[in-house]
Amino acid sequence: MESLSLFPDDFLTGTRLDRYLSDEREDMSRSYIQQLIDAGNVSVNGKKVKASYKLRDNDRVELLIPEPEPVEILPENIPLDIVYDDDDIIIINKPQGMVVHPAAGHLSGTLVNALMYHFGDSLSGINGVMRPGIVHRIDMNTSGLLVICKNDNAHKKLSEQFSVHSITREYTAIVYNHFSEPSGTVDAPLARSKTDRKKIAIDPEGRRAITHYSVVEPLLKDFTLIKARLETGRTHQIRVHMASIRHPLLGDDVYGPKKCPYNLKGQMLHAGKLGFIHPSTGEYVEFNSELPEYFTKILNVLRDNKTEQ
Repeated sequence: MESLSLFPDDFLTGTRLDRYLSDEREDMSRSYIQQLIDAGNVSVNGKKVKASYKLRDNDRVELLIPEPEPVEILPENIPLDIVYDDDDIIIINKPQGMVVHPAAGHLSGTLVNALMYHFGDSLSGINGVMRPGIVHRIDMNTSGLLVICKNDNAHKKLSEQFSVHSITREYTAIVYNHFSEPSGTVDAPLARSKTDRKKIAIDPEGRRAITHYSVVEPLLKDFTLIKARLETGRTHQIRVHMASIRHPLLGDDVYGPKKCPYNLKGQMLHAGKLGFIHPSTGEYVEFNSELPEYFTKILNVLRDNKTEQ
C-alpha cells in the first residue's frame, strides 16, 4: 500500500479535503478519493475525517492508496488507432463516440475494454480496477489523443505532470459566432453544477480552470475554427469556458443550442496535440493527430457553403 504525506499551502485553508486531494491527484477521480476517505485511508493530523472536512493551517494529510485489485473487465476485440507504443506508454487516437472507461450505462464498448484485449495485464493499476492505465480522459464525443500508462512508475510520473499542468494539450474546435480579437484566455473556476449534477458550471468556489484560445479561421454562417490550449484539465473545461464567452461548440447540446443545424453526434472538438516528458527517457515528446473525417466533413461545408449530404 502506497503512503503519501501532504502539507497543504496556507492559501488552501477552508478548502474541502476531497477537492484538495482531487486537485493534487488528477489521475484519481473525486469519487475514488471519496471512497478512500470513506474506507478510512485518509487522515488529517492522525485523525480520520470526512470528505467535507475543511483544511486548516498547518494540516498534515496522510493518504493510503491500496494495492491495485485484480482487474475484472471483459476484454473486447475493438480496433484501436495506436499512434505510439513502447514499454511505458501507449498513445491512442480515440474516435468520437467511444467512452474512455466503464461506468454506469457504459459497461462495454469502452476504450478500457479494448485496451484489456490488446494489452492484457500490461497496464498500470493505480487508478483502480475500472481504469487500468488511464491517467487522463476526454469526453465520449470528443475525439483525439490520449496517453495510456503500462506501468505504475510511468503512471506516477505522468500524474505529476498533469498535477502541475505541464502537459501540452491542444484542441481544434468549431464554435458559434465570430471573434473581435484573434486570441484570448478564459480564467474561470469550474465545479459540478448545483442545479444539474450532470453539468459543470463556472463557480467561484470551484477548481481554477484556464483555457487559452486563438482564431484559426472565420467560417461561413457565423462559425469559427479555433485552437484551444488547456493550462488546466477540468471536466468539460473547453465546452463550458467557450460557452461562457458566447462561443459554444457546434454540436454541443448540453452547453450550446439544443437544436443543431447539422446532423452531428456531439461537439466538434478534437484533441490534436499531446506533449509531455517521457517517464523513462526524460525527454519531451509530442504527438499530433489529423482532424478526423467527421470533423473535416462539417469544416468543408462551412468553408464552401455546401449543403451537407
